[in-house]
Amino acid sequence: MRQKLTRVIGGVAMLALVAGGAACSSGGEETASGDKCGNKIAFFGALTGSSAALGINENNGVKLAVDKYNKENADCKVELVELDSQGSPDQAPGLAQKAIDDTKILGIVGPAYSGESEAAGPLFSEAGLPTITASATNPTLAQQGWKTFFRAVGNDLSQGPAAGNYMKNVIKADRVFVIDDQSAYGAGLADEVKKVLGSAVVGSDKVQGEGKQTDFSAVVTKAKAANVKAVFYGGYYQEAGLIRKQLTAAGVTAPLVAGDGVNDPAYITSAGQAAAEGTILTCPCQPATEARGTFVEEFKALNGTDPGTYSDTAYDAANILLAGIKAGKTSRESLLEFVKSYSGEGVAASYKFVEGGELDPAQVKVWAFKVQGGKVVPDQEIPKS
Repeated sequence: MRQKLTRVIGGVAMLALVAGGAACSSGGEETASGDKCGNKIAFFGALTGSSAALGINENNGVKLAVDKYNKENADCKVELVELDSQGSPDQAPGLAQKAIDDTKILGIVGPAYSGESEAAGPLFSEAGLPTITASATNPTLAQQGWKTFFRAVGNDLSQGPAAGNYMKNVIKADRVFVIDDQSAYGAGLADEVKKVLGSAVVGSDKVQGEGKQTDFSAVVTKAKAANVKAVFYGGYYQEAGLIRKQLTAAGVTAPLVAGDGVNDPAYITSAGQAAAEGTILTCPCQPATEARGTFVEEFKALNGTDPGTYSDTAYDAANILLAGIKAGKTSRESLLEFVKSYSGEGVAASYKFVEGGELDPAQVKVWAFKVQGGKVVPDQEIPKS
């Protein structure tokens, strides 16, 4: 990400699409003639199942990026392949191998979730297939030595402390009960929150995610007995919604605070509007509706809905891959080198990758969102310290 290119994405200058010129259609590494212009990128994440809402948000952002690219490069289009993981680590290796075996797939936006990233990452690294996740935030993903892993958002070393500081400084919660779903993402995020809150954590428990548990009476009883001022949940929206509903039914009025895996309107559906009201949801991202340029209008025109959590970062991740293809980087090896050295502006953030494929920490923002009037609305940017 150190290359200085200029491209225009929704009215925002973003170098590489322009600087690549006609590399795809008139030369570069491969010509546009015949089957050598059948380039593909893929989205890897949940499109069905209990975790689908966040995956659909991201896939719709990728679709917009590809749609715009193909309109501007009609003589050398890129195909989008949708790989539906259902958010399951068990399905991830087989799906990763499917992508690897399709030699026309040059890069992947995803995997979307940390657990499936853990399962697929070694395979992608071995195959040299570059991946840019728009949402998998477990810090350990960047510590595996994978040569093809990049992350377009901050990790839980930024989100976890921010969530803890929000509970400590904004809610003023001196008694917090922490719950996680035992996933790589949920447990890791909960651990970071515990570090910040210290003795304010008066109890903790684990539940099952991925739709495997619906009765949370045992953990609700523990939280109620602890007389808590806040409950933190590390996991995804489906279980979070049921926990919130059951807390409310048991008379626990303390606010639920959760991370980006819950930051979706589907959480409100799961919890019910009345129970969900007042929930605080963090994200190492800005509100997607505040993305730069004409992104919001274009997204809504194509998809019939406003962008959701990580729609904008997925759009940016796709555009980084597309910028490389535009510049003639039409082998996995050359596209990987392009992404490593990339530097540019997107609709959500500025992008420059550092050690382990992490986004430069200087570019990371963490926001708190609040459920208010049946909607997830921006609350405030959380200070870094």
